[in-house]
Amino acid sequence: MQPADEGRAQWLRNLRAHPIATVETEYSLWSRDVENDVLPACRELGIAFMAYAPLGRGFLTATMKTLDALLPKDRRREHPRFNSDNIKRNAELLTPIERVAAARSCMPAQVALAWLLAQKPWIVPIPGTTKLERLDENIGAAQIELTGDDLREIKRAASEIEVQGARYPEHLEQLTGR
Repeated sequence: MQPADEGRAQWLRNLRAHPIATVETEYSLWSRDVENDVLPACRELGIAFMAYAPLGRGFLTATMKTLDALLPKDRRREHPRFNSDNIKRNAELLTPIERVAAARSCMPAQVALAWLLAQKPWIVPIPGTTKLERLDENIGAAQIELTGDDLREIKRAASEIEVQGARYPEHLEQLTGR
């Protein structure tokens, strides 16, 4: 048995002793690192997945394509993905989302949430908002049925466009365990 296999076997033994019903971590069209290991483990073990920040801290709403869209004291200005150069390059990811939203007569945020809902039935996005109209909009995403062509277009773009910048500033990234 390889060391990685031994670690996985121990992890599975621990899980049987201390069952987990749900895992919550960041997952969105611009934060997909859980697809390689976390989601397959959840599928294998029957664990639900709660997608934190499914709208990429508001980026996937397509309302902030430049740093000027953020207020001067907005904490996202500290996040590398939102720095002036990165946010402009990351805006390329919004093009297919906006195209699908226009074809479906809905908002880009709804497309981003519908994409997550289409991934697996045990993946649940948990968007946050302080505005009632955004809550209604987020709930409306459950009614958006993306076609196979929509999903392929979004997946292709998300695979081809390398998101620029770390998820968090360095001092916070160290707390994520990565």
